[in-house]
Amino acid sequence: MNFAGLNLTVPHKLLAVDMVDELDVSAKTWGAVNTIKFENGRSIGFNTDADAIVSSLREELQIELRGKKVLLLGAGGAGRTAALKLAAEKVAELFLVNRTGSKAEEIAAEIKKQFPSVKISVGYPKVEVDLILNATSLGLKPEDASPLDEKQFSLKKTQAVYDMIYQPTQTKLLAAVKAAGCKTANGIGMLVYQGAKAFEIWTGQPAPVAVMRRAVEGSVYGV
Repeated sequence: MNFAGLNLTVPHKLLAVDMVDELDVSAKTWGAVNTIKFENGRSIGFNTDADAIVSSLREELQIELRGKKVLLLGAGGAGRTAALKLAAEKVAELFLVNRTGSKAEEIAAEIKKQFPSVKISVGYPKVEVDLILNATSLGLKPEDASPLDEKQFSLKKTQAVYDMIYQPTQTKLLAAVKAAGCKTANGIGMLVYQGAKAFEIWTGQPAPVAVMRRAVEGSVYGV
């Protein structure tokens, strides 16, 4: 159909790893595909999520990840990418929580091999953390429960919460966080940065990030 490429989201990011003809180093490194480029009849898989997470955390919450303690919710395609990127950024300690514990255990084992200096564990922490990062899809639907079990971990034990979901703009998790007085951000910044990188992959031209952000915010917030 003469498309330059396409973006993928949940639940396709892991499936696409085995479906494209070739994997860029970004997809090999982070283990998921969210951007595909079509070139000479072949499909090439990229991952633009990992760098987008870091850029958005820095811009939206003024967080530098090195030396931080992070609670990560979710171990799917986005969760796996986030976990590996957080470890690569040299967080001090990473806690993984996922509905299916075995998936979190698999990621923890991989991180222990690749990033032995990062202390990693599966389950809710007993200590305070600098950041909670939601990489689950819980919150996309109005009837969804919060991805955080507040009986296991209190929002009073964190300084900031980042929810990758951007629509709705305020999930149950973010509403609870604001009530607790923490810094919050949704996934709009991540969407903008991963989209900007995808634009550059497809076109070979620098992305108009400010224009893209205005367009996204106009669409999502209606402004």
